[in-house]
Amino acid sequence: MGSLSFWLTAVLASSVRASPILSSSVDADGLNLDIDLKDVPSSVRPLFLPSASGRPITNGSRCKVYPGDDEWPSDEAWTQLNDLSGGRLIGNPTPLAAVCYPDQPGYDAVKCASYTTPEWQRSYIHMNDPIEMMSPVAQGMTCSPPALFDSRGCTRGGFPKYVVNATEPKHVQLAVNFARNTGVRLVVRNTGHDFLGKSGGKDALSIWTHWMKDIEYIEEYKDSNLGYSGPAFKSGVGVQAFEIYKAAHEKGRVVVGGEGETVGVMGGYIQGGGHSPLSGLYGTGADNVLAFEVVTADGDYVVANSTSNTDLFWALRGGGGSTFGVATSVTVKAHPDLEVTASRFGFSSAKTGNETFWAAFRSYLDSWIANADAGTYTYWTLIPNNGTFAFAFSPFFAPGKSVKEATALLQPWFNQLNQLGVQFDPNITHFDHYYDAWRSSFPLEAVQKPNVATASRLFPRANLETAEKRQELYEHIRSSSENNRVQVHFNMQVKDPANNDNAVNTHWRPMVSLSMHSVRWPINSTATEILRRRKEFQDGDAQSWRDISPGAGSYLAEADRLEPNFGQAFWGDKYPRLLELKKKLDPYDLFYAHTGVGSEKWRVESVDGLPNENGKLCRVE
Repeated sequence: MGSLSFWLTAVLASSVRASPILSSSVDADGLNLDIDLKDVPSSVRPLFLPSASGRPITNGSRCKVYPGDDEWPSDEAWTQLNDLSGGRLIGNPTPLAAVCYPDQPGYDAVKCASYTTPEWQRSYIHMNDPIEMMSPVAQGMTCSPPALFDSRGCTRGGFPKYVVNATEPKHVQLAVNFARNTGVRLVVRNTGHDFLGKSGGKDALSIWTHWMKDIEYIEEYKDSNLGYSGPAFKSGVGVQAFEIYKAAHEKGRVVVGGEGETVGVMGGYIQGGGHSPLSGLYGTGADNVLAFEVVTADGDYVVANSTSNTDLFWALRGGGGSTFGVATSVTVKAHPDLEVTASRFGFSSAKTGNETFWAAFRSYLDSWIANADAGTYTYWTLIPNNGTFAFAFSPFFAPGKSVKEATALLQPWFNQLNQLGVQFDPNITHFDHYYDAWRSSFPLEAVQKPNVATASRLFPRANLETAEKRQELYEHIRSSSENNRVQVHFNMQVKDPANNDNAVNTHWRPMVSLSMHSVRWPINSTATEILRRRKEFQDGDAQSWRDISPGAGSYLAEADRLEPNFGQAFWGDKYPRLLELKKKLDPYDLFYAHTGVGSEKWRVESVDGLPNENGKLCRVE
């Protein structure tokens, strides 16, 4: 027997005498989840007990436990996990693209033919699947539709081996206890949205929170410590943007969430900070949290708010998902509905010529600070295409602004465009309600392409305060574009609300632009070629953006897995405290997410050497 088995025998001898039928989690706020273990065989019952030892549990190996290891749970153990969770366990889940491969049981050539590249990249196809990751590069590209990428067959790769379809907190509690007590890798997935592959892991046990969809409106929520008294929504962590925005609209309210309609805003989005079209008025998504309900690494089900489990509350508001616990619900502030004015338009160097195009773009930078200070949110893109370049507002979004007010902000730049002879139709549109403006204005977010990696930078005000600095930033953005980097930018400011001590990246507050650019490589490139191009990008264009913004950071949810010094980039001066809380709240290193707090101690040993989830998670020696 391995060391883990010996430890479990000892736990069984002590714990079963103390609690022969039930494992019970009770916190100071009275949350109590009883799981009936009376019919569970004594040989596997300890796997479902909450932690009592207060010390890290290890199987003596430097890696998590995987199929083929002596410590891998028995079939009986997995069967009991399924039974205790009410049949919620999904074993050996099949990737969607398996229908494209004749050697797979679900082969369906007709279904496969529907997976054209545009269709496959629609997030609605993937969000309701128990394992799909919307970052296929981070998954490992091991099962893709042939129309998209030649994965040379279909294997599970970076997908989990088991999934608990959690619809109640006790399902989460069971999975947490099971993973901690066995040493199996644990991952948490909601919709699968993220650029870094945090929602997957080879042969892991996944907690799928997507169907935690309850939404409760609270007319009057009071928290004197946070200085808040007003309406709120308590939502399950599976609630997505299109769901909470509609619920808020029906109550004459808005909540702070992302622009992407299918993103699970109550899950990893809000725990990682979360920028929003409303950030200029109300801060990040994390700034608006009033309380969490959470399953901790010990298997306890607790409330984390300004008076209970305050360290956990601080860390969950910006410290990153899949790191400190598994949230099951979030209570957030609700704000009054408001009018919005939006503008969508673009122009291309194919019509203006290159020099006029770049002069027009350069003049836009002069308005960034004023637009950010006014609380607007501009999602704009810069797309290179065989020597030509296209610029687009997608959109300029001005919450709380009339047409007159929004036009006044845009007019100085419009005047410059007219002087340059750039033809454009600003398409300025007014909406009485935020929900209608949001639905009409933003594009559907797409699944990442199979040959792309994205890096981001939070450019601070200092990069735009003088003409010289604006010129420097312009030159670096242009250079990246001329190097064929697709760019997406958000010109905005993130308000710092009062009474708001939390883990949100300190680099958000002086920021006026979240800027992203991407490296691409030829489809079906070798692993060596991909890694070479990615490292060249990090050392080249990505580094040049860092060089002109010393001390600034990056957004943890829209970044490259190769981001250097990610702790400082993603959390700034909050990172040392977050590291200490990680040790305190998760002494077992149960929760892991690549580039998450404390992840420096671990690495995924991918089978092809690329930064993806297709490999064992092992300690760094």
